[in-house]
Amino acid sequence: MILYGIKIESDIVFEYDFSQHTQYRYTKQLRANPPSRLKESVTCGLKLYWAHGRKVYLYTNREFDRYDAYQPFCYQVENIVEFYWIAGENVIYYEFIGTPDTHLLSFWFTHLMLPFYMALEQMYDIFHGGAVEVEGKPILFLAPSTGGKSTMTDFFIRKNHTLISDDKVPTFIQDGMFYVVGSHPYHRPYRKFEDLGYRVENFIKKFKPIHAFYLLERADKDADISIEEVRGFAKFHSLLPHYLFTFPWNRLKRLEYLSQINNAIRVFRIKVPWDLERLPEVHDAIVSHTNAIEGNTP
Repeated sequence: MILYGIKIESDIVFEYDFSQHTQYRYTKQLRANPPSRLKESVTCGLKLYWAHGRKVYLYTNREFDRYDAYQPFCYQVENIVEFYWIAGENVIYYEFIGTPDTHLLSFWFTHLMLPFYMALEQMYDIFHGGAVEVEGKPILFLAPSTGGKSTMTDFFIRKNHTLISDDKVPTFIQDGMFYVVGSHPYHRPYRKFEDLGYRVENFIKKFKPIHAFYLLERADKDADISIEEVRGFAKFHSLLPHYLFTFPWNRLKRLEYLSQINNAIRVFRIKVPWDLERLPEVHDAIVSHTNAIEGNTP
């Protein structure tokens, strides 16, 4: 299976259909039975966050102030599973906590653990948003929590636009171009815990240059739909809150990457009337606007 542009060779059958022949950049292995020496080497930890009704912890062998080659790690999901790995190596191990539940392992590995791991391994720079193709051109929807990203992505999917990602959008730079990577062919427009949502057949197959960012701004239901370009430092300020997984030791590198994106890709703010019946108008406005953008240079 291929997730986030990574070919995963696993000894466990996932309870989702990831059978997509998509482009990939990396190969990783997912294996049961972490070695005892690896388990014994993770001696200190911290609570990462609370997600989907569960506590998530990260353990390593020292204070979590850097990420070094051969450093051991454990990502623990309360009452579900532990994932172990050594920094820089290609094998991720798993061990169930209590009764094995492959559905929950599939969800946590795909939706939360793997994106966190990718950021630590500096495989991608990741945005929190939705992303689709409009006539072959990737665009990203960014908004605060409950700001309409999932609703907008869902509507575009139902209008036969290609899904790229519905939550975490991996990106990378190559030859001066910023590319977007498909996450996985599932979309969750609702807020059900520990579920990836419904499968989408029309899923991106190749890495493609990012065409534009759209910042969704909630407006009165009777307001006009307007799209305005964001320029200068305001672009940086607007994108930064949607940039995931910046750690103390790589903050400067991440900020440099974001600055490069700001210089290469156009950012627009769209006022979205808060009325589901007006979504077709919003869709048509974004499609028309996207098709009128020439290239990625501001």
